[in-house]
Amino acid sequence: MKFRIATEDDLSSIVRMLADDFLGSQRERYEDPLPDSYLKAFREIDADPNNELIVTELNGSVIGTLQLTYTPSISFQGGKRCTVESVRVDEKYRGQGIGREMMLWAIERAKEKGCVSMQLTTNNDRIDAHRFYESLGFSKSHIGMKLKL
Repeated sequence: MKFRIATEDDLSSIVRMLADDFLGSQRERYEDPLPDSYLKAFREIDADPNNELIVTELNGSVIGTLQLTYTPSISFQGGKRCTVESVRVDEKYRGQGIGREMMLWAIERAKEKGCVSMQLTTNNDRIDAHRFYESLGFSKSHIGMKLKL
């Protein structure tokens, strides 16, 4: 497996994976061509040095994705935090340890960037994901809240 920064050419594969589950199918629009909003968001992420959209390749095909956001902070004595989100593995490759390898890679990447912690949110309905993240050492230490705008 190879991990790399996503390019515009990867965008269709990324949106396909985001849309390919019970929650994503309700909020994503995987169409050809993709809505312009995806390209606009990609370009904003790509231009921001505190954001990385990552893809996982296997034999030249994109089979996974995640986004890392590095947040400088005054708290933790000026420590930087990494937020990981939009973690997805192509349906054909789930259950093979690829998500684990992606997350282990992401943890090392956050350390390389000088982060003191990594955080994420996961939907209450994603029980399997909760067990997965706990197996990697994540703990339910906070209550996440969201406000739809």
